[in-house]
Amino acid sequence: MLTEASAAAAIAPLSNEGELPHRWNELLQSSDANCLFLTWEWINTWWKHLGGRRKWSVLGVQKDNALTGLAPLCTQPRCFRRGQFLHEAVFLGSGLAGADYLDMIIRRGHEDQACELLSQHLVLRKTSARWNNLCRGASSAEAVARRMQRKGWSLVEAAVNVCPWIPLHGHTWESYLATLGSEHRYAFNRKWKKLNRDFTVRLEGVRDPKDCAAAMDTLIRLHRLRWQTRGGSDAFKSTELMEFHREFAAVALARGWLRLYQLTVNEKPAAALYGFLYERKFYFFQSGLNPDFEKYSVGLILMGLSIRSAIEEGAQEYDLLHGDEVYKRHWARSVRILSRLELYPPGVPGWSQKWTKRLARSTGRMLTRGRRRFVEPAGGGSQIAWSETG
Repeated sequence: MLTEASAAAAIAPLSNEGELPHRWNELLQSSDANCLFLTWEWINTWWKHLGGRRKWSVLGVQKDNALTGLAPLCTQPRCFRRGQFLHEAVFLGSGLAGADYLDMIIRRGHEDQACELLSQHLVLRKTSARWNNLCRGASSAEAVARRMQRKGWSLVEAAVNVCPWIPLHGHTWESYLATLGSEHRYAFNRKWKKLNRDFTVRLEGVRDPKDCAAAMDTLIRLHRLRWQTRGGSDAFKSTELMEFHREFAAVALARGWLRLYQLTVNEKPAAALYGFLYERKFYFFQSGLNPDFEKYSVGLILMGLSIRSAIEEGAQEYDLLHGDEVYKRHWARSVRILSRLELYPPGVPGWSQKWTKRLARSTGRMLTRGRRRFVEPAGGGSQIAWSETG
């Protein structure tokens, strides 16, 4: 039964047609969830290339003909049970595309009403949910989930990753460098000077649409070269994923967001970096380098140059996105925690789904530990281990 929250507002499914692109981005700009990975451009390109068997299930909250809330969801088959597929609700953009900070999109000043309406509607659907890569403590999805929990749903929370990031407000390149450890600061300056002394070095950024496809191909090639002796990478593992990034890079270039850099050494591509500048935030997404130049630390150099460029363009922060790799810690001192929320309806079906998933996850962790026991060298690097709560 809907409560008084619905008296002055309505909720309904939204199709991905008509005026939705404009209304979507206008709402995003008026919300606290505003980030690159929730733009219509990212979501729509993802849906086109990576939607697969998922079903578009976006919900919109409207008041006085204005969109005040969006649940950017789709449903996907999770498992086959008793002759039918069980489905779960996930965020558009989830999965191997690598999107962080997924969330409900709520207009400022309408949080309570929109979150209540969304929670009521999702409870009535009775579809379990798995919402990945939320910014812990700063997402409207958490508010919706808490309301669903109060309505009898089971909520499982887990910290799943971290996003190192650099606050840049008020910094020049020199003042930012001064915040780093002396060893890393001197290493960057020394290696950058040496590279320029020994070679002809050029930093290029893609500006012309006709250069975008070739630059993306170079990035993908250098990324694969970087990882081919290190077990490979999931970043560009499928044709669909590569086509998604090629198209989104072109769209982002047209919007003025793309920052695709290439460092050439003696006219040879030595390193590439794929990022975006959106709403004064730089998002470092992916990189690659030529192993022939690895001893010259071209990856470190290009990262530093991209941070310098972000500062010069007025970025307020530089986000290295998910992953606790050691090289990120050299540049960033702050982190945001990414969380996952799982929601299960009350009753036996929900209980069964919850514990089936926990069992599968525990089995997967045991198998992963077993594989690591054989493939990781003694004294290997450390990893952050996350555990479930709730």
